[in-house]
Amino acid sequence: QVQLVESGGGSVQAGDSLRLSCAVSGLVFGRYTMGWFRQIPGKEREFVAAISWRDNVDYTDFVKGRFTISRDNDKNTVDLQMNSLKPEDTARYYCAAGAYVGNNYRRQEEYDYWGQGTQVTASS
Repeated sequence: QVQLVESGGGSVQAGDSLRLSCAVSGLVFGRYTMGWFRQIPGKEREFVAAISWRDNVDYTDFVKGRFTISRDNDKNTVDLQMNSLKPEDTARYYCAAGAYVGNNYRRQEEYDYWGQGTQVTASS
């Protein structure tokens, strides 16, 4: 059974940092592209960052320079370090795993498995 479990969310002040982590089990982690997406209530889920099994990374423009994605293939985890948080970063953040994503990091349809999400709230 494949499981993706996010942790590390919380409520912070604008300008603070948070580190999200996603623990993965039930699949060959090193062969999967891992992505982070987020969703604000009433809006569609959107791409945040991704890291391929070859450690290629991609970020959406609004987090470049502030967020960093990384993976540990020994621990089967993928992290998202979020610095300089803004109120508009407030959302539920989801971890996803895809076996055949290729270069389509930003397409949700390319991901096979999803976690339940963790809430991030940044207040001004």
